[in-house]
Amino acid sequence: MSHIPTLISDLAVILISAGLVTLLFKWLKQPVVLGYIVAGILTGSSVKFLPTVSDPESIRIWADIGVIFLLFALGLDFSFKKLMKVGGTAVIGAVTIMIGMMTLGYSTGLLLGWGQMNSLFLGGMLSMSSTTIIFKAFDDMGLRNRRFAGVVFGILVVEDLFAVLLMVLLSTLAVSKHVEGVELLNSVIKLAAFLLFCFVIGIFLIPSFLRKTRKMLNDETLLIVSLGLLLGMVMIATFAGFSSALGAFLMGSILAETIEAERIEHVIRPVKDLFGAIFFVSVGMLIDPVMLWEYKFPILILTAVVMLGQILFASFGVFVSGQPLKIAIQSGFSLAQIGEFAFIIAGLGLTLKVTDNYLYPIVVAVSVITTFTTPYMIRAAEPAYQFIHRILPEPWKKFTERYGSGSNTIRQQNAWNKLLKALLKIVAIYTVISLMMIFIWLRFVSPFITSEIPGIRGEILSLALILLLISPLLRAIMMKKNHSEEFQKLWVDSKYNRGPLVSLIILRILLCVGMVMLPVARLLNTAAGLGLAIAATVIILVIFSQRLKRQSILLERRFFSNLSAREKEQEKNAPINQRFANHLLERDLHLADFEVKQNSPSTGKTLKELDFRKKCNVNVVTIIRGDKTINIPGGDERLYPFDKLVVVGSDEDLSHFRKYIEERYKHLPQEISPRKEVNMEQFIITKGSGLIGRTILESGIRDKATCLVIGIERGDKSIQNPSPATVFEEGDIVWIVGEHEKVVQLSEGKVVQ
Repeated sequence: MSHIPTLISDLAVILISAGLVTLLFKWLKQPVVLGYIVAGILTGSSVKFLPTVSDPESIRIWADIGVIFLLFALGLDFSFKKLMKVGGTAVIGAVTIMIGMMTLGYSTGLLLGWGQMNSLFLGGMLSMSSTTIIFKAFDDMGLRNRRFAGVVFGILVVEDLFAVLLMVLLSTLAVSKHVEGVELLNSVIKLAAFLLFCFVIGIFLIPSFLRKTRKMLNDETLLIVSLGLLLGMVMIATFAGFSSALGAFLMGSILAETIEAERIEHVIRPVKDLFGAIFFVSVGMLIDPVMLWEYKFPILILTAVVMLGQILFASFGVFVSGQPLKIAIQSGFSLAQIGEFAFIIAGLGLTLKVTDNYLYPIVVAVSVITTFTTPYMIRAAEPAYQFIHRILPEPWKKFTERYGSGSNTIRQQNAWNKLLKALLKIVAIYTVISLMMIFIWLRFVSPFITSEIPGIRGEILSLALILLLISPLLRAIMMKKNHSEEFQKLWVDSKYNRGPLVSLIILRILLCVGMVMLPVARLLNTAAGLGLAIAATVIILVIFSQRLKRQSILLERRFFSNLSAREKEQEKNAPINQRFANHLLERDLHLADFEVKQNSPSTGKTLKELDFRKKCNVNVVTIIRGDKTINIPGGDERLYPFDKLVVVGSDEDLSHFRKYIEERYKHLPQEISPRKEVNMEQFIITKGSGLIGRTILESGIRDKATCLVIGIERGDKSIQNPSPATVFEEGDIVWIVGEHEKVVQLSEGKVVQ
């Protein structure tokens, strides 16, 4: 008997167990990812009564390949264009969640006595929600077209990018073993330069290459080319000192901008599913049920931290960004779980040997629990909002209603453009100047001061001087334009502008806190919590200092006016359009898309006949038909199969519209006739048959019975493809092609009338 390599036998065990368990989870209507993890627990060495994997190390290599394909697929779905479109709500929400959850996770780890590095990685694991789980939950519950779902998807897009950057930063911290401000800054600069260079070169070369070779790219060659580009970028990223996951994500984001993105995603999906399954099974293999029982209390504590923390920070971030309270609470409850990136970051900690072995299975267990609870948390959002709305004092209710954002008028859009352009210039210039000053100070000036005044006194003096030096710049970043004409006009013009305006101030404050943290962490070498407290104190003093206000004004005149004088003069002389729309859309209104099914009763009918506006209180604003886009279609426009309708309405109206479409489709009579196959058969014309003496044409075999005579055997003679004038004779063997029932009728001598 020939020997089977261990890798093949292990794969057989993994895939058979994964297939059986995931079928069970499909039947239970649970996420497939959980099935993979359970299959890993069953095939791990901790379960002795089932076939287990004999060589886990080889499986981990395949799991590493799985991470590469998962990040590649994530990059394909990411697209930097999509990031630019998600808006301020998604950015503010994601930043709030990640900062809040990393701080909460880090603090929880320290309270549990797990040490600084374990706690730091724990904070990273708890800071990101699961894209896969949320997408599936929204699909199963029919919520993808709700307004809050769009907010959640935008936050997930931003979190995906931050997650990849976080992996790089955690790797840097793991190598240095401590928080080093200069090294961290160097890593960020190096990462930004690498991403920018590879993305620009990739966008310049790869889309052109794919466009020129498009005629030669069938599915097979496109798969090979895509895999080659993927693994090539993985090698480049590894050679540059970054992780293979970053290279995979970057190549995916480059290919996401090409015309072949959807085809690549289609052909790569089976490969991604295979290696992704192996990765999640390998995650389950590292779980020891005995260890889970031993750490049951930390698991329950972390589960509560994830659910309560995500709800709190996500709801707060979305609300601060200017969204209504209801949307904020629905978003927070939807994001109350952790997922794929938690496994990847946990595996990174094990690979770098900076985290303890117990952390990995604990985080996986927390992910499993929060994944199970996700649908229930989403359903609980509405009752939670009703409860909060009911107990809120009346002044607070009015405040939340005023704070929630709405639509902008044309005049507001003009003011927004001016304000955002001015802020972008100010923040970019002063941030670059501040970072350069911090870098130069820490590299050259601070070592000189600490050598002359050793110990804590020299470090505090050096920190005080650099903070004093950059404080006018920090105040300009945070407070400039907050009392400008555009800001005041937007604040007074509409209550809906106040949420985004406050969010801009908060974002600039968070940026300054991060810059202050760099010299604080480098010079004092304090814990993250204490460093954050010092930074927050410095920022508060900077904001309320009138002297710094005057200095920042002088710096503004000296550094900024020369750069922006021409633009300001042009803006001053530009004519201002005073005309603007007086009508604001209701806050609930938003866009959603629906596809016309092939057998839909709406097919072939005009929009006037369907009258969706009257029946469902929605308006069809766009019809996408293949490459053709019909904006604001008229009432005479007909619907065809696979048309995509872009519809505007409130959450309730869109939900009613979806149910209306599905109910009409469900109650449509589905008279699907059984499929009848065409066969080639033969029969003999016997005595008394009605076919004798008739020509093929007269018999109606072709026109009425829809059969085709392809040959006649008559004695020793064979007639192939006989003409319609051929007369049937007794004893003829007729070869005929057609449906079996009709051939039987003809064999019985029945003439088709």
